[in-house]
Formats: sequence, C-alpha cells, structure tokens
Amino acid sequence: MSPNKRTFNLSLIEPAKEATGGKKGDTSSPPNVAHTFVEPQENPSSLPEEYPLTVREAAKYLGVSPQSVYLWVEHKQIPHLLLMSRNIRFLKSDLETFRASFKQEMENA
Repeated sequence: MSPNKRTFNLSLIEPAKEATGGKKGDTSSPPNVAHTFVEPQENPSSLPEEYPLTVREAAKYLGVSPQSVYLWVEHKQIPHLLLMSRNIRFLKSDLETFRASFKQEMENA
C-alpha cells in the first residue's frame, strides 16, 4: 500500500429497533434518526504491510538466479528469515539495502 492511500472503515452503525420504532425486518429508518459512521482508521505503525518474498521472488527482484540467492544465504551474506528452519523468506526493505550495496560493489569491481 502506498503512503498516499488510506484504509477507511465505513461500517454503518444501525440504531436499535426500539429507538427507531421500527418493526422486525424493517430496514428503513425514520427521518428523525441519523446514521453514524466510524471514523477512518490510520495504520498504527504508519508503515505499509510487508509480505515476505520467496527465494524466486527475491532473485527476480535482485536480478540474479535463485542459485545465487541460495549461495548468499548459505554464506550469510544476505538478510533473510528462516520459517520452520527450512523455508527461506526475505523482506523487501532488507533487500533494497542489500541491492544498493551489491550494486555499489559491482560498480567498484
């Protein structure tokens, strides 16, 4: 989700039937009853949700082969997460930093 987009919870709060004088099954509201909307909610951490990438997705993002990514993981050269001690995942924010340093190394070589 981009920083300019916001998520709004516009759930309609329906007044109690006793207050409206409506009958059971009556979905209309009398003209003297106003509906209230819940205020928009901001993301509490103000950071967009980040989903972990697989090895293939990380390789595609970095522009390398999956074998290169596995090699970097084996040598602990790339930040990664281990799920259930077998599944390797990557956070895109960590890969952005890694990609910048990797690119700089390639230019200096």
